[in-house]
Amino acid sequence: MDIFEVIRSRRSIKAYKDRPVSKDEIERLLSLAVLAPNHRMTEPWRFYVLGPEARAAYGAALGARKAKRVEDPDAAAAVIAKVEQSHRDLPSMLAVSTTLDGNPEIREEDYAAAYMAVQNLCLAAAAMGLGTHVKTGGVMDDPRARAAVGVGEDERIVATVSLGEPAEVPEPKPRRGAAEFTTWVP
Repeated sequence: MDIFEVIRSRRSIKAYKDRPVSKDEIERLLSLAVLAPNHRMTEPWRFYVLGPEARAAYGAALGARKAKRVEDPDAAAAVIAKVEQSHRDLPSMLAVSTTLDGNPEIREEDYAAAYMAVQNLCLAAAAMGLGTHVKTGGVMDDPRARAAVGVGEDERIVATVSLGEPAEVPEPKPRRGAAEFTTWVP
């Protein structure tokens, strides 16, 4: 599949087959992720491949945040347990962080570079027949989530990426054409 088809066909995958993702497959993806452009060659990205216990701990942190919206204590506990188990059951999950430079300009450049690495990873996974689902959000600053990943104080988690062989591939969502967002400046 050429790069144009990979970009057109990539989807966020939410259901995976039981097949584990091999260490070799993950290493291949990460070797392509680090080829992302990054200004000043700071190589700010850090990758954490989470095993079942780390995934479950991350899921518990996310579940606890979701459970805050549930008034019934038993229902709240069920939310936590469900999210924890769903993360444990993933074939693979990575957390991507970026280093935190003291210079705000470099910090912003490094954040952008880390996301370009995530995009490389997602496109390479699609080309290999694997699916990904990138997630962001406030949970990434939660001390429990940070502890589950093992990220240091000098890093910021920017995304988690679920990874596996798709059980189903959703239809594309409608998108507006690039012309609607483009201004040609003379």
